[in-house]
Amino acid sequence: MALAVLNLTSQTRFSPGQVVMTIGVDELVRQGRLNPVPYLRRHLHGDWGDLSDDDRRLNDAALKSGDDRLFSSYQVTPDLKLWIITEWDRSVTTLLLPSEY
Repeated sequence: MALAVLNLTSQTRFSPGQVVMTIGVDELVRQGRLNPVPYLRRHLHGDWGDLSDDDRRLNDAALKSGDDRLFSSYQVTPDLKLWIITEWDRSVTTLLLPSEY
């Protein structure tokens, strides 16, 4: 799926850098079992998904300081969770399954 073609950065809170996905996410996309775009948009807008309040605060602090990575977790279906991690320097954003971490 060509995520780079999409205009994901309009009115976002930070730049994703290069957007990549793991083999597991790519396979789910190819099977039509996952559309990662809405979750990536949520991540880029600072909606961290299903995180504890402490983890949300860590993300918000990292967003302000630029000194740490940004992490989001989304429960897509009862059996499918998607993680999105943007590196501390905002150079790469990776979409992955928890089992691939």
